[in-house]
Amino acid sequence: MSAKTGFNTLSPRLHSKGDQSMTYKVLHIGAGGFGTDWCNTFLPENVVDGTVEVVGIVDINPEALENGRKHLRLTNEQCFTSADVAFRTVNADFCTIVVPPAFHEAIVDLALARGMNILSEKPIADTMEASVRIAHKAKAAGLKMAVTMSHRFDQDKSTLRALVSDNALGRINTVSCRFADDRRVYDTWGRFRHEMVHPMLIEGAVHHLDIIADLAGAPCTSIYARTWKPEWAEYRGDTDVIVVMDFANGARGVYEGSSAHATGLNVWGCEYFRVDAASGTAILDHREIEVFHRDSKRVEQQNRQGKGQQVSLVAGEKWQNSLLIEQFCAWMDGGPPMATNVEDNLQSVALVFSAIESARLDEPVRVQEFLQSFTKSVSMKAK
Repeated sequence: MSAKTGFNTLSPRLHSKGDQSMTYKVLHIGAGGFGTDWCNTFLPENVVDGTVEVVGIVDINPEALENGRKHLRLTNEQCFTSADVAFRTVNADFCTIVVPPAFHEAIVDLALARGMNILSEKPIADTMEASVRIAHKAKAAGLKMAVTMSHRFDQDKSTLRALVSDNALGRINTVSCRFADDRRVYDTWGRFRHEMVHPMLIEGAVHHLDIIADLAGAPCTSIYARTWKPEWAEYRGDTDVIVVMDFANGARGVYEGSSAHATGLNVWGCEYFRVDAASGTAILDHREIEVFHRDSKRVEQQNRQGKGQQVSLVAGEKWQNSLLIEQFCAWMDGGPPMATNVEDNLQSVALVFSAIESARLDEPVRVQEFLQSFTKSVSMKAK
């Protein structure tokens, strides 16, 4: 096996980590905002164990770029304010995209032109058509692309999923989620979100609806959404949503979300989820899980939150995007496709944009038909 090659060589190489996997070279796009967490946590956790080697970083903000450089211990020559220049200069196995959704497709085009695999922040893009178009481009190029649905792979949500997926509580009836965060003041949730038409659905519910569908265990067939903005919310678009979902296996989903809540009862990472099934209920609230089992010998039962059986969180070395980076590299190593590969992730994106369409029409939208309409349109335009 060849040794690691240096920065800006003719082609990316891999080196062996014993009997485990390979080290992959990555070009990172976006060091500001949430990109800060990528530079100081997610990427370093995968650098230290030899999963990746960061060979370049891009950000239009010099200050963010410098912060990223320090955290990733890069040279000045590995830092770029132009994505186009970076892709023409750096040789990497894949790139990570952590910029606002409206800019995703342009970065994807640069990556595909250079033959790089892609791991992108959610959502795939800022529109349904662009999301389908990106998935189509990646498939046509024969390259791997996945999306970091980090919330689904957090420790508490992973524990809840393991609890309900082994059928211990029987057939799932309803999945409920509440997100109530106090980000009502301008720029407390990132300036670009305060300027979006649908910040809650595109930037918040994209995670929560994805988790609801994952817990329900089947594709969503119908979605009905109501969105609005209370007068105290310093946003351009709607901050509050209520969504009702139907799934192919008969389960139902209910979501309430607000980024302009008065007191922040269930803030980011501390949401409330409840799974009601045939023989029990599981509740995740503020990262703590408890389960209630139905006593088949009793005709009627009564319970209250806080009185159930406490469940310890599953153990693991990596969570969220740190884990997803590792999974993406395992996929490139020849392992099975990631659960969040771009083709499958179109289901999650369809939840968001069909919800937006439902809010516009003020009526339910058939999610699979909605997705198929864009898939057919993009396929026809590509011919």
